[in-house]
Amino acid sequence: MIERTRGIVLHTLKYADAKVIATLFTEKHGAVSFMVRMPRTRHSALQSVLLSPLSLLEVDIDYQESAQLQRMVDIRIDEPYQSLPYHPMKQTIALFLGEFLYYCLREEDTNLDLYAYLTNSLLWLDARQEGYANFPLTFLIRLSRFLGIWPNTEEAQRMLSVEEQSFVPLMMRMDFATMHLFRFSRDQRARMLQVLNDYYRLHVPHFPELRSMAILREVLS
Repeated sequence: MIERTRGIVLHTLKYADAKVIATLFTEKHGAVSFMVRMPRTRHSALQSVLLSPLSLLEVDIDYQESAQLQRMVDIRIDEPYQSLPYHPMKQTIALFLGEFLYYCLREEDTNLDLYAYLTNSLLWLDARQEGYANFPLTFLIRLSRFLGIWPNTEEAQRMLSVEEQSFVPLMMRMDFATMHLFRFSRDQRARMLQVLNDYYRLHVPHFPELRSMAILREVLS
């Protein structure tokens, strides 16, 4: 049966000359992978743009409970970005978050609160003009609550140096409205990102070291 849902693009993988496998975190079904036909037409070029990492889409799907790959019938933008795909620093953050969320959410079931958190966070970043260098830190620490792995302070501090231990309560206090008030050097911010990545690797099965991490470190001054 054809149904409509909203979804966030997490990952695409070329499957054949005219097909890609696209993984979305959908509002109705959680993480879902689709086989998408991409014939060499003007329409398929538009589809490629729509399937960019973290695009917020509305899709019509032929959902079959037992199928590993679902069929996407139609696709269109749900919430258009104004700056996220075009601003170099935001593009780098989006690349990192897309890879991060793919590994975090690929087994995640329906979670309306999580879906709302993701979309609202991405739209907040899209609208922000400055003061968002701490966005990845804030986003990841608050994401952990929705996944049921909110850090235990004592456990987290066992992983850290004495200097880094002082950052933990600061990170747990940050939110999008106040994160610009928290000042970290580039090296401190890079270390905190690494610590968060290591923390997720301990708590999420098969979570890898992310290739986009090195690129993100370079742009978050």
